[in-house]
Amino acid sequence: MNRKLQGLSLMLIVALFMAGSSLRAQEQKVLRLTLEECIVRTMKNNLSVAIQELNPELAATSLSKAKEKYYPTLGFNFNQRETNSASYSWLEAAESTRTRYNSLAGNISQAIPFGGSLNISLDSYKNDTTQSFQTINPRYGSTLRFDFTQPLLQNFGYNISRKEIIIARNSLEISQAQLEKTLMDTVYSVEQAYWALSYAIDTLEVRRQSLKLAQELLEKNKRSVEIGTLAPIEVLSAQSEVATREADIIQAELAVKNAEDQLRVLMNMSPEEEKQYSAIIPVDKPKFEQKTISLEEALDIALANRPDLRSSQIELRNQQFNLSVAKNQLLPQLNLNASYWSPGISGDRILYKDNNPLTGVVIGTIPGPRSDSIKDALNFKYKNWSVGLSLNIPLSNIVSKASYAQARINLEQAMLNMKQKEQQALLEIKTALRDVEANLKRVQAYRVARELQEQKLAAEEEKLKVGQSTNYTVLMYQRDLANARATEIKSIIDYNISLANLERALGLSLKNRNMKLVDFTVQD
Repeated sequence: MNRKLQGLSLMLIVALFMAGSSLRAQEQKVLRLTLEECIVRTMKNNLSVAIQELNPELAATSLSKAKEKYYPTLGFNFNQRETNSASYSWLEAAESTRTRYNSLAGNISQAIPFGGSLNISLDSYKNDTTQSFQTINPRYGSTLRFDFTQPLLQNFGYNISRKEIIIARNSLEISQAQLEKTLMDTVYSVEQAYWALSYAIDTLEVRRQSLKLAQELLEKNKRSVEIGTLAPIEVLSAQSEVATREADIIQAELAVKNAEDQLRVLMNMSPEEEKQYSAIIPVDKPKFEQKTISLEEALDIALANRPDLRSSQIELRNQQFNLSVAKNQLLPQLNLNASYWSPGISGDRILYKDNNPLTGVVIGTIPGPRSDSIKDALNFKYKNWSVGLSLNIPLSNIVSKASYAQARINLEQAMLNMKQKEQQALLEIKTALRDVEANLKRVQAYRVARELQEQKLAAEEEKLKVGQSTNYTVLMYQRDLANARATEIKSIIDYNISLANLERALGLSLKNRNMKLVDFTVQD
């Protein structure tokens, strides 16, 4: 009875263990992804991409900041004071003189694209004093004024005055080109990791098939030994080969896990998602499609699409502009200054006896409001203008000459850097084209080798059946076939990766996938 209970308990434990294993297998799913899905995931989540994406945003804010130069500026000013001073004469006051003054002013300033500036101001003041013999007290004054300043030599020109904006816009374009290059490199890294995982999985499957063949041969040898048609040593040879191929499988499984981890890091998978999925399975299989392109055509495409070449061109344009600015700063300062203003005055008019202030006898006042002075100013009752030139010639312009020499050297350096980038691009394109051509031939050669190896193994197995071959020879042919299959798969993978590298060298990694950068450009 106890034995029956023990047996039932053991069966229950086994059943619970199997149920738990089944439940864990159901909880852990397999994540199947196409190459495009991996690329999209990486573009959204990759940390390097996220870091690089911030640079165009920073450059765009710098451009917006530079454009604030042409935003009008509104200013206000209010001032109030009171002064008291001793009287030095009975004509001023009896003992002391007190003066109260307040002013209110407003102005609008606007920078002009050719380097000049325009300022419009309106100010109004009130002056109230205890000084004797005043004819208007308190006195109100207002002035509407237009001031215009335009450089004619140094700092003159549309581009010269907008130098901060031009530099900021070029910096934005450079940061966008750098971001595009980062995205292209990331796409290539994803393709490498994706096809590496695909190759690792296919290699594992080849190793498993090879192990299955060795196990089948081992079972066959065991039966032959049992009936006495084969020496026992042949079983040992087969067992040794089975153990060796099991070790190959362990190595292949390790390669799969390492490739999975590499792809997970690129996609920046969250810990929760990693726990949810036990494995990543590439859905796409490497294709073998022959593609040809001439070197001349490849160079034309690269010059039009490579972001690093575009970045060098922008930097060259930047240095050319800096040189023109530095050359302009060698000129003397000659400014045109023009002003137009309209004053207005008002106040309480004091009436004296016999219309003589010296009598000191006030017989009445005629009020004059502050608004009258403002009206006179706005109506241009009193028109005034002035035009002039100011010339400043430095006795020494060592700093400006040094800046010009530095700008010229920077331009030469940018030209050399661009030539170097073009040479590097040419080298990368030539190498990529050679890799594509060589890998194409490798695929064709390894395919033939694999087919011949299959034929050799089939022929050797037929010879073994009639006793004209040995188990050792068959095992070696099996291993050769497994290696031939793995090598063919690797050549196809290498061909696909070389195509991806050529695509990157031509600057088409994003364009061919209809991927576009977020536009950070700020409109004028």
